[in-house]
Amino acid sequence: PTFFILVGIPGMEKSHTWISMPVCVMYSAALLGNSVLLVTIVKERSLHEPMYIFLCMLAVCDLLLSTATVPKTLGVLWSLSTQISFSGCLAQMFSIYFIFVAESAILVAMAFDRYIAICDPLRYTAILTRSVVGKVGVVALIRSFCIMFPAIFLLKRLPYCGHNVMPHTYCEHIGVARLACADISVNIWYGVAAGFLSAGLDAISIAVSYVLIFRCIWGLPSPRTSPKALHTCGSHLCVIAMFYTPAFFSFLAHRFGQHVPPHILISLANLYVVVPPMLNPIVYGVRTRQIREHVAHLL
Repeated sequence: PTFFILVGIPGMEKSHTWISMPVCVMYSAALLGNSVLLVTIVKERSLHEPMYIFLCMLAVCDLLLSTATVPKTLGVLWSLSTQISFSGCLAQMFSIYFIFVAESAILVAMAFDRYIAICDPLRYTAILTRSVVGKVGVVALIRSFCIMFPAIFLLKRLPYCGHNVMPHTYCEHIGVARLACADISVNIWYGVAAGFLSAGLDAISIAVSYVLIFRCIWGLPSPRTSPKALHTCGSHLCVIAMFYTPAFFSFLAHRFGQHVPPHILISLANLYVVVPPMLNPIVYGVRTRQIREHVAHLL
């Protein structure tokens, strides 16, 4: 088709204006919070450490992920722009998943950073040099591109038979594939495989890292050091829970939850691209003393 028509949240058309208000507020908070976090880390030389550089990467991903979706979502909810070209739809879909997979890899890198900092602190600066941190970022981007690029061709090969009305607020892989008048089993299983090879393996890696971290903490000779070590992991664990929980639920429900109401699926899909970007800078700003102090000084 030349273009798709995005209808928003099916069954809740009369409430689109009210739904758009919290979405707009959360998006504004995400832009402000992540921008302040980025400026603070870039300006303060004392924060140019691996943990904060990874946090910088996370903030960039959050800004891009929300910006790739929310402006179009608001345009649909406000009935300002409900059309999107086929190429634009594929570009938006690729951008969303590319950024999502890259952000998942950064969370793994942050878990590894915490593991080294707690379990092998004497070698921390020797292992996590700036060169290594830069290479981690490049590998995350390359992996994300290789995993998500085939999805474009899987959608372009399908015949759509004039079906171009999509019950969604932005372009999502399975949402586009379901408009095709052909078998989409390959798209479904590719989505499952891509999800497992990216976010699935990343979640397993993070879990293994924290098992090793907790085992190391329990073996510390001084009981006073345990709460401090746990505190350094608390922010990261909160961010992990906020990132993976809605994303996994939405991912599985879209593919296997035939009995889940469409408006719940679409609402969840909107939440996982705007709630974590809004909350991540707040979590790190509140729980990390160095960032909190430097933000206060900057303001």
